[in-house]
Amino acid sequence: MSRMHNPAHPGEVLREWLPEGMTVTEAATQLQVSRVTLSKILNGKAGITADMALRLATWLDTSPDLWVGMQTQRDLWEAKHKPRPSIRPIVRLAA
Repeated sequence: MSRMHNPAHPGEVLREWLPEGMTVTEAATQLQVSRVTLSKILNGKAGITADMALRLATWLDTSPDLWVGMQTQRDLWEAKHKPRPSIRPIVRLAA
């Protein structure tokens, strides 16, 4: 079984996109979200929603799919590392 590496939280990536010297407050104002909302994302405490992906795409001239994709990869990685019940594939009866 191949081990998928721990993908970066999109907030870590976003932190690198912010211009040098820009405060969280300034960035939040430009994105028209609260400072708390943006801070939670930047610190990995909240994920990128579809709405935030659209805001970031417009603000940073990227695709919203970039941000949603990063979040999905992170969510899947986290889910794979949590205990799950044993689920067997469905058995389909021949028609």
